[in-house]
Amino acid sequence: QVQLVESGGGSVQAGGSLRLSCAASGYTVSSGCMGWFRQAPEKEREWVATAATNGYTAYADSVKGRFTVSRDIAKNTLFLQMNSLKPEDTAMYYCAACVSSNRFNSWGQGTQVTVSS
Repeated sequence: QVQLVESGGGSVQAGGSLRLSCAASGYTVSSGCMGWFRQAPEKEREWVATAATNGYTAYADSVKGRFTVSRDIAKNTLFLQMNSLKPEDTAMYYCAACVSSNRFNSWGQGTQVTVSS
């Protein structure tokens, strides 16, 4: 059974940084695509970043240049380094994996990020 457990969220002031982690069990982070999504209150979930198995990464325009997605295969963990945080980055952040698929089909429970101005 695949489990994705996010951590690292918290409250920071605008301009600050956070590093989110997504620890995987029952799944090898190098075996399929992985990504981050977020959902703010009363808004739809939106895609943030993707890490493909060939090393390719992609980012939403709203976070490009500020966020970096990476994988630590030894720790079987996905990371999201978030710098220059803005109040509009406030959301619940979710880790996702492509398990035996080329689509995100496994999700973590989320970690809350709150950025104050």
